[in-house]
Amino acid sequence: MKIVIAIDSFKGSMSSLQAGQSAAEGIKRVYKDAQIEVRPLADGGEGTAEALTLGCGGELQKVEVTGPLGKKVMCEYGIVHETGTAIIEMSGAAGITLVTASERNPLHTTTYGVGEVIKDAIQKGCRRFIVGIGGSATNDGGIGMLQALGFGMLNENGESVVFGAKGLEELRFITDENVMKELKECSFKIACDVTNPLCGEEGCSAIYGPQKGATPEMITQMDRWLKDYAVLAKEKFPVADMNKAGVGAAGGLGFAFLTFLNGTLESGINIVLDETKLEKYIAAADMVITGEGRLDGQTVMGKAPIGVAKLAKQYNLPVFGFSGCVAKDAIACNEEGIDAFFPVLRSVVTLEEAMAVENAVTNMADTVEQVFRVIQTVKA
Repeated sequence: MKIVIAIDSFKGSMSSLQAGQSAAEGIKRVYKDAQIEVRPLADGGEGTAEALTLGCGGELQKVEVTGPLGKKVMCEYGIVHETGTAIIEMSGAAGITLVTASERNPLHTTTYGVGEVIKDAIQKGCRRFIVGIGGSATNDGGIGMLQALGFGMLNENGESVVFGAKGLEELRFITDENVMKELKECSFKIACDVTNPLCGEEGCSAIYGPQKGATPEMITQMDRWLKDYAVLAKEKFPVADMNKAGVGAAGGLGFAFLTFLNGTLESGINIVLDETKLEKYIAAADMVITGEGRLDGQTVMGKAPIGVAKLAKQYNLPVFGFSGCVAKDAIACNEEGIDAFFPVLRSVVTLEEAMAVENAVTNMADTVEQVFRVIQTVKA
């Protein structure tokens, strides 16, 4: 029996590979001779850098950069030396989890650290970038990142604008004479699963501003500043398009990547499936195991387990899902390729107990074992 396991991380608990290896242990208790391939899985959000880096034979790096509030933070990212690829999560340098609830204020939070991570990777030989841009604390249109890479974001006096969305208010000139020369050799693939434009009722300020600490007055101001920024950018970079789907991602960071760095926006799960060559493994398998921390109605909206299931169904393979918990509306997953799914929680415990790694690992292995004992009995 050949089985491919590709399970997304259980956020706050097991990593993708920990979940996969635990499932493999459960299978081995029943089918000792099973040929099992554990592959990393992510959808562009939290855990993507680690899963992709380790799954592609790369190594994790740490670099000190400017955090969203201007204080230094340690950001972890991955490098796959074989392909010269850097795998970055912008949240590691400018994420909302780096800012306490009382400190959240998009007028001042910056993406400068994201640019510093990219700069570090370039200096280490990377020319190919995969960047997840979920979970941002920022709404600066990416100007902080661009400043770190050498773009001039200048006020009427020719001075660099301040960090945060307030910098957009001051912005009058954009220059590129001092941009890192290596950027011309770089490509940027951006994991983005939102379709928001830069401005307007569906723009980044209106939709995501409140969770980043924006008041209604701030939202109106930032939306106006971002529009002015887009108009200014288009004068120098004709490809600028404030209405393109996804450019509002991460407070306009999507706009910066597309306009200034010739980046492309792609589905996070599609990037991961492509980079990890998962189809090659599935094509040779008899069965596929997938899952994530919580299976619910949102899982079918482009999340990782459904991407795996759809790939498996191209080869008419059975697909089983395992998760920490299962919502009633998870039944939608059955219609999207997951033949049966199972919560791994095996007793009434606190949330803290359920998420403890040692408990989660044990629960995964034990639950998978029992499911495969059913399979063994039916096949006998």
